[in-house]
Amino acid sequence: MTNPSTLNKTRKSIANLWSAVVHNVSLIIIVLFVMFPIFWIAISAFKLPVDVKKPSIIFQPTLQNFQILFRDFDFANLLWNSLIICVFVVLITLPLAAMGAYALSRYKIPFKKGLLVGILASQFFPPVVLVLPYFALFRRFDLIDTIAALVIINLTRTIPFSIWLLKGFMDTLPAEVEESALVDGCTEFGILRHIVLPLSIPGMITTGIFSFILAWNEFLYALLLTGRHSRTAIVGLVNVVGERDVPWEQMSAAGILVMIPMLIMAFAIRKYFVEGLTMGAVK
Repeated sequence: MTNPSTLNKTRKSIANLWSAVVHNVSLIIIVLFVMFPIFWIAISAFKLPVDVKKPSIIFQPTLQNFQILFRDFDFANLLWNSLIICVFVVLITLPLAAMGAYALSRYKIPFKKGLLVGILASQFFPPVVLVLPYFALFRRFDLIDTIAALVIINLTRTIPFSIWLLKGFMDTLPAEVEESALVDGCTEFGILRHIVLPLSIPGMITTGIFSFILAWNEFLYALLLTGRHSRTAIVGLVNVVGERDVPWEQMSAAGILVMIPMLIMAFAIRKYFVEGLTMGAVK
């Protein structure tokens, strides 16, 4: 006769096994669903025009599509423009957002909640509504088709977002350390510089990544307010489309070039990125 406890253990083991199988199979399906478009774009970038519309992974690889992008579409300059814009945006956003987030996190400011809502509400306006005012303003100061114009526009998007993100992170930092530093004679700016910012490195890196991605992927303003001198890679990606046909192999190559910088950056600092997200989400 079978022991009831042994039977229960067997049933639990079978249930755990099925649960693990379902969990792993679900993860595999999700990963395949997410990664397949990237995989298909990656292989399409190396296909000839005669092969790109064929549903096959067997083909003769070529670098012709990348050569066309750099030769006919000046993609090296477009990537350089995007990189310059993103670097300046991140370098300006981080210190300004850190000071704003620290003030909102530590100081008793009148109407603080209303101010936070106002900072967030500034992002509610559709970009197309602001194009005309920006165009008139930049034309007045002779900033149309310049890197500076795109940096300014992206700062209006990244700074409010970064303040909210960093405030949530700084709220988790222990205030006792800062109070001890004040007792020892440290100034408030010294506390921010020597205590808060070093402790906030994961959050700063996370904020920098999001700011970089926002600036890199910005399309509407870069399309309407730039010309030959300051056009970005995202706009160049759209310009690859022909008048009569869509060269999917060149579009795929351009897509890979646009994705590579973000993938490299995210992979290089993935440890701090995950830590910054998790620490800033829990008080």
